[in-house]
Amino acid sequence: MSEESTEAGATPEEETVVDIMASQAAEMAAEQEKLSKKFRLIAGEEVLLTKRPSTFAFLNLYMLGLLVLAIHLIFEFEPGKDNESFFVGLLATIFFSSGAAGLTGVMLFITWMNRLMNVSTSGRWVTLGLLIVSLAPTLVLLDDLIAMTGLLNDNNTGYLPNYNFIIFGGGFVAVYMALVYYYQRSFHYAITSDAIIFEHSFLLSRSHRRILFDRISEVVVARSPTGTLLGFATVTVLTDSGVGIVEESNVPVVKHSIPGTNENENDSNMEKAGKGLIRTLIGIMTYQRTIRTIRPDPKHCMYNIRKWEKAKGLLNEMHKKNSQSHLLSDLKKTISETTSKD
Repeated sequence: MSEESTEAGATPEEETVVDIMASQAAEMAAEQEKLSKKFRLIAGEEVLLTKRPSTFAFLNLYMLGLLVLAIHLIFEFEPGKDNESFFVGLLATIFFSSGAAGLTGVMLFITWMNRLMNVSTSGRWVTLGLLIVSLAPTLVLLDDLIAMTGLLNDNNTGYLPNYNFIIFGGGFVAVYMALVYYYQRSFHYAITSDAIIFEHSFLLSRSHRRILFDRISEVVVARSPTGTLLGFATVTVLTDSGVGIVEESNVPVVKHSIPGTNENENDSNMEKAGKGLIRTLIGIMTYQRTIRTIRPDPKHCMYNIRKWEKAKGLLNEMHKKNSQSHLLSDLKKTISETTSKD
């Protein structure tokens, strides 16, 4: 082979580099196509950055599950009953002697307090799950009581298994943790060449929000103490329409006008007092602490993401590029250049 042909041809190392670059380009194109379908991009739009919530983004939900498991374990092992202190031993004996009924009372109290505080774990689905866990021991207890009467069968046995604190507690928490993880992975965010997109898909629930850069009025970064330690933060995009602002009134969730408790002219003082007591009890049970703040809703913000500095910097850059003032500056510059050439 002559020197000219050797110089004209590519070396094996160069061919390998070309093949690697072609393979990477094909993978990037396939990834862009996949993201384009997922985030429903328009023609010519390109994904610049994607984010998901951090592994520890929903740490409070996981901690709530561990609390429920810990309570079940306490009722299983009954610590303090053999304590040398007579007072501690007596309290532990009274507390644990109620068994399933006592567990129901403790769980209902936790459910009520969690709902009352109006924190990130106070959503309706978490509250419903806590109610199911709270009432499960009582359902088993009622099944046993009905079975003792012989109404269900002649064997005086119930249809539900005995409530084992470890088995039922572990089962409830395992299902709860799996749902929390699935919920955590259901959020996906993207910064494109035209907008910021919030995608959410959980069970049968779907949501898709798209905010153009010229609609953004402010980019807010919030870091909790946990986020500061673990390296994540929430990036919230505010618009002129008030996206990200939650305004609530300080009233119970259930209105005072509860069906069946309206006072009539013919009601006696005893009936009025009874209806008022029912309204008060329901108001206390459904009361929820209210606030007015920028609420970091995972559906409408980049919730507890890692490497948030990159996301914030890109948002500010794209917002500046698409803002009216920047566009007017570009137009003024173009006109000036055209005039100077003429």
